[in-house]
Amino acid sequence: MSNLGLATLRDYIRWAVSQFSREQLFFQGGEESLFEDARALVLGSLYLPDALHDKYLDCNLHVDEHVIVQTILRKRIEQRIPSAYLLGQLWFAGLSFKIDPYVVIPHSPLEELIPQQFAPWLIHTPQRILDLYAGSGCLGLTCAVQFPDAQVVLADRSTTGLEIAAENIAIHRLEDRVSVQYSDVFTQLDDQRFDLIVCQPPYMSVEQWTQLPREMQYEPQDSRIAKNGGLEAIQLVLEQACEHLTDNGLLVLEVGPHRARLAALYPEIDFIWLEHSYLDRDVLALTAQQCAAYRSIS
Repeated sequence: MSNLGLATLRDYIRWAVSQFSREQLFFQGGEESLFEDARALVLGSLYLPDALHDKYLDCNLHVDEHVIVQTILRKRIEQRIPSAYLLGQLWFAGLSFKIDPYVVIPHSPLEELIPQQFAPWLIHTPQRILDLYAGSGCLGLTCAVQFPDAQVVLADRSTTGLEIAAENIAIHRLEDRVSVQYSDVFTQLDDQRFDLIVCQPPYMSVEQWTQLPREMQYEPQDSRIAKNGGLEAIQLVLEQACEHLTDNGLLVLEVGPHRARLAALYPEIDFIWLEHSYLDRDVLALTAQQCAAYRSIS
C-alpha cells in the first residue's frame, strides 16, 4: 500500500470508509458505525484523542505516520481483525477500557440500561454489585461509576481476563471500591450476597458461532459458546442467583436470542424484559423472589 495520494488524516479516514465499504467489513454497531470505526483506527493508531477537533484532520502526516496508519488499516481490511483488538482499547457507555483478544468485545444492551439504573425494577440504590462473567470489567466498572457508593466485584473464570479487568480498575482509579475475584459462575463466591448482579454470559451454540462474521471469531470461544444450544450458562445463573441476591436484589441477565426459548421452558416465571435498541440481544431481569421461584421449579 503506497501513499495513494493520501496526505492528511481526513484523506485516510475517507479512504478507509471507502475500502471498508468495498470489502464489506463487519461492524458490531452496523453500517452506521463504519465511519466511527475508520476515524477511531486512523486517530487511535497515532495516539490522537477520539475527540480531536475536526480542524486537525487536515494536518499532513509524517513519513513514519503513513506507515503506521497504513499497517493498521491493512490488518483491519485483509485480516478482518476487530478495531478494538488492533487498538487495544474500546469505548463503552462513554468510558474508555483496555481490551485484548483474551476478552470479548462488549457490545451489549447494558450499555444503555446501566445509565438508566434499571428503573423501576431496582428498588434501592445498590451497595454491593457483582459483574459475573466480567471479562474486561466494562459492565461492572460502568456500574461503579453510575453508583458511586457501591462496592463492586468483577468475577470471571478466566485469569487472563481478570488481569485485564484489574488494569481497567487501575485506569479508572477505582481500586478502593472495585475488586476482581476468580469464580466459575458462583462457585468461589461462597456466601456473598449482592443488591445487583449484572451478567453477560456465553449464550451462543456452536452452530451460531460458526456462522459469525470473521471479525467476531477473533473473540475467545469459551466466553461466547455454551452447551445446550447456548442455554447452559444462562440456566446456571438463573438457578444459583437467588443464593447470592439480597432480599431486595435484582438479577440483570443478557440472554441474546433466547427469549422465546426461555419463555417456553419456564411459562410459570414472569420474566421482566428490559427495553433497549439492540437487536437479538434480549435482557431479562428477575427479583430475588423470582429467582427463588425459578429455582424451585427448575
